[in-house]
Amino acid sequence: MSEITCFKAYDIRGQLGTQLDEDIAYRIARAFAQWLKPDRIVLGGDVRDTSEALKAALANGLRDEGVNVLDLGLVGTEEVYFATFHLGVEGGIEVTASHNPIDYNGLKLVREGSRPISADSGLVEIRALAEAHVYELVDGRDPSVPADQRGTYERVSTREAYIQHVLGYIEPANFTPLKLLVNAGNGTAGPAIDALEAAFKQLKLPVELIKICHEPNGSFPNGIPNPILVENRSLTSNAVLEHKADMGIAWDGDFDRCFLFDERGRFIEGYYIVGLLAEAFLQKEPGARIVHDPRLVWNTVEQVEENGGVAVQTKAGHAFIKDRMRQEDAAYGGEMSAHHYFRNFAYCDSGMIPWLLVAELLCVKGKPMSELVDERIARFPSSGEINLTVSDAPAVLDAIEGRYAPDALEVDHTDGVSICFADWRFNLRASNTEPVIRLNVESRGDQALMERETARLVEVIGGL
Repeated sequence: MSEITCFKAYDIRGQLGTQLDEDIAYRIARAFAQWLKPDRIVLGGDVRDTSEALKAALANGLRDEGVNVLDLGLVGTEEVYFATFHLGVEGGIEVTASHNPIDYNGLKLVREGSRPISADSGLVEIRALAEAHVYELVDGRDPSVPADQRGTYERVSTREAYIQHVLGYIEPANFTPLKLLVNAGNGTAGPAIDALEAAFKQLKLPVELIKICHEPNGSFPNGIPNPILVENRSLTSNAVLEHKADMGIAWDGDFDRCFLFDERGRFIEGYYIVGLLAEAFLQKEPGARIVHDPRLVWNTVEQVEENGGVAVQTKAGHAFIKDRMRQEDAAYGGEMSAHHYFRNFAYCDSGMIPWLLVAELLCVKGKPMSELVDERIARFPSSGEINLTVSDAPAVLDAIEGRYAPDALEVDHTDGVSICFADWRFNLRASNTEPVIRLNVESRGDQALMERETARLVEVIGGL
């Protein structure tokens, strides 16, 4: 048995040549097919230079197990999600390393209905099967498999249907003239944006798109598309100001996350976008249930309740959010990490639906983005996520709880520990993958209090 080290908690990612190559991709494909026993699988790939070769290896592995392969070509992760449920196939694989360094690649796997496959729902078994078998390949295929037992291969496109689906979340009549700055980061978003732009023209939507870093380019001449990093935001921010855009949108490499900038070029923290999207959904579906994570909550809960919805808290992470949304029949789920999930999108995350909804909300409200967000930031200022390296995360969480819990109004263990006082609260949780704890602090309308308590917590944690 040869160890395969690219399996993570939620997907497969690894350094090319050492952790992931075409041979490993082939073995994973056969293992996936042996575990799932599908008839048809959709395949897609991002813009990275190695994605096409890895996708071909996956196709060969699947076909050698008798699986029929539908190749979507260059698509974002959510297009694989869409094609899986739209075409009614048994599963899908996207070749992507999203925002990882250029010498990485990876795979995101789903089963029927685009249900996630994570460490607790199949990845461990798939890894074991992949490690248990080594194949002697000729031209990338297993010569011991008779030709008449191999699955078929077909190139298909579901982009037109995908575009129509995402447009179904907005009402074109609500739109007033908008100028939007869009930064695909030379990733996979560019072709989907072009298809949306063509649909806007057909619908006579008064939306102008200003495109930067638009052409897909696997060498990423403007850097890896990862707008969550502060140093990667200035390109979008400056372009918003230069073009006097109403909003800026930037995507990561496989565009399952979008990041928004107001008309002043200011990056808007994902926490406040969750509240805006909750409001947008509740205007369309009064009384809907909205799922959120426990890191920062007060703003989301208030916006949900003020708009007649029901806020439901669950553990952070896509598997937990999707599962709770299914349990609750929730219309929308949002994480402050810029992952946004939609019931009618098979509970999957999308990087295109969120900005369409926020753009529509700007038109309905008749206010600039900065004004909408400033109101919420003033009501609930927050620290943003602070990552702190520690040697023993569980001991640190216990020590902090022991120090702060006696005077707290509420202590919650949904995810790490959340400790709530009258005017401020914080959440502290351990990383699943590194010796880091993540701190988030917010207050009720008191920026100075939030900053003071954040600094005190960082100091206390540093002294443990």
